[in-house]
Amino acid sequence: MAAHEPSGHDFMDLEVPEYAYMFGFLQMDGHLHQGAGQKGRLTAEVNARDIALLYRFKQLTPYNSSVTQRTRSTNFAEAHTSATWSMCSLEARTRINALGLPYGRKSKDIAPPRVAFRARDYVRGIVDADGSVGYTSQGLPFVSLTTASTAIAAFFCDHTRDLTGAERTIKRNTRDGIYNVLYLKEPAQTLAADLYYPGCLSLQRKQDKAESLAEWSRPVGMRMVPTQRRWTPAEDRALLRIGDSSAAADRLGRSEKSCHMRLWRLRTGRVPAPSEQ
Repeated sequence: MAAHEPSGHDFMDLEVPEYAYMFGFLQMDGHLHQGAGQKGRLTAEVNARDIALLYRFKQLTPYNSSVTQRTRSTNFAEAHTSATWSMCSLEARTRINALGLPYGRKSKDIAPPRVAFRARDYVRGIVDADGSVGYTSQGLPFVSLTTASTAIAAFFCDHTRDLTGAERTIKRNTRDGIYNVLYLKEPAQTLAADLYYPGCLSLQRKQDKAESLAEWSRPVGMRMVPTQRRWTPAEDRALLRIGDSSAAADRLGRSEKSCHMRLWRLRTGRVPAPSEQ
């Protein structure tokens, strides 16, 4: 067994914070390779400066795994050193695959797990893998996520909305079809403080950045845009009954974009359907 595997829990029990984080990170930055027969391996490659995280993955894994380094030339640097965590266990790969990490190319296909899981630790994992935390060139705190998966982008927005009240309408950019979700100022501060709590498993450099966001305060005179009002069960019932975002916008006094996104979330189960009254 791994030296620091969470006591009393099975491997990849997503109600354990460390495993929820690890699975989110692997969904975004990991890769399941299918070999001949039952052969294969799971890998995750990061910049060598983040190698400490891969050693934590090794500690959390009760199967044989390894961490290696290599230096090669890339489009961005003549000598780039990366670190890779690798695991071949069929039992472990089967478990991770069943939770929602496909073999091969998976950027558009991944989705949040369908089992119970620790949401904020899972979200921290996807942000550490494919997101950013810090300050803009204008000195504004931000948290962002880049993903090709509609389900992941929608879940990230839902989680942040429930936490901060900030609404986002996701849309793929026209250049490469990727979702770029961005939160600024107070919503970014609230999100970062919730995700990167003391003692959590994370990339240390992003943990440090997240903690630094608390130092920002809104300058005197900077206008504050009111947070969009939350949807009520009565509005959800009316939206489902009307069934058309344009007509619902007129009836409910909301934007058509907001109604369209809320209707999609209700129909796909991203948010619970309201009880009938």
